[in-house]
Amino acid sequence: MRVSTNMMYQSGVARISDLNSALNRTMQQISTNRRVLTPSDDAIAAARALDVSQAQSVNTQYGTNRQNVKSSLSQEDSVLSSVSALLTNVKSTVIAAGNGSLNDTDRASLATELRGRFDELLGLANSTDGSGNYLFSGHQTSTPAFAKTAGGAQYQGDDGLRQLQVEASRVMSISDTGRKIFQGNGEAGGDVFKTLQDVITLLETPVNGDPVRSAALTAGLATANGNIDKAHDNVLTTRSAIGSRLAEIDALDDTGSARDIQYEQDIADLVGIDPVKAYSDLVQQKITLDAAQQAYATTSRLSLFQYL
Repeated sequence: MRVSTNMMYQSGVARISDLNSALNRTMQQISTNRRVLTPSDDAIAAARALDVSQAQSVNTQYGTNRQNVKSSLSQEDSVLSSVSALLTNVKSTVIAAGNGSLNDTDRASLATELRGRFDELLGLANSTDGSGNYLFSGHQTSTPAFAKTAGGAQYQGDDGLRQLQVEASRVMSISDTGRKIFQGNGEAGGDVFKTLQDVITLLETPVNGDPVRSAALTAGLATANGNIDKAHDNVLTTRSAIGSRLAEIDALDDTGSARDIQYEQDIADLVGIDPVKAYSDLVQQKITLDAAQQAYATTSRLSLFQYL
């Protein structure tokens, strides 16, 4: 078979095109750090890598959820820390009110101080997060947890617990309800707002040296002290539970990070490149391409006139 000059040129061009494509592919593999660029390169590896990638995405979402839980619980704990300090102050005021040397005017002054503490406590109970959602209203996040009433405060939220999936088999509450924290879920003496309002009313009621009223004052202050202790214990119990959840989140974060590293390694093993081999191939392909281009250039200059 006679080989024409045109066929020689076409063959040379095709060879250079193939070598150039192979070189570009290797460069793309190196730039993406992936051996498998399309499913057709290795269908089995690509399918398995997709499964791992999807599992990694779910793991990443759990991590995001954990950060949201951590943020919400940290805000709640910060508020309850302030509540704890306030209740300690309130207890000191109530104890001071039992001093027998105080007169009606002195006790009225303490009552005014406690009214300020009441409003401060109400503000803390109606705290919001960075998005403007009320922390202690359950699912009713757009509604303030409490509204002030003549006898204390009324809970306006619900008993629902907002939750997030933080691991495949773990759903965690990101909040606690105001009814539970500030009203003891309706237990006797558990409503801190009612306790405060009752003691304010008690201190504003003149005794005027009346033994019966004096005895009622003493008994009322003792009840208030006990109820404040109960409310404080309730806050501390809630904070302890928050601390346990935060500790669990940290442990789950460590597990999630380790799992993410394993997913990355699995994907690299399935579709990643061997850097040493890839760079070696790149160098060899460049040499081969240069040689082919030089050979084509030499061949393309050949003509019968060079032999005349």
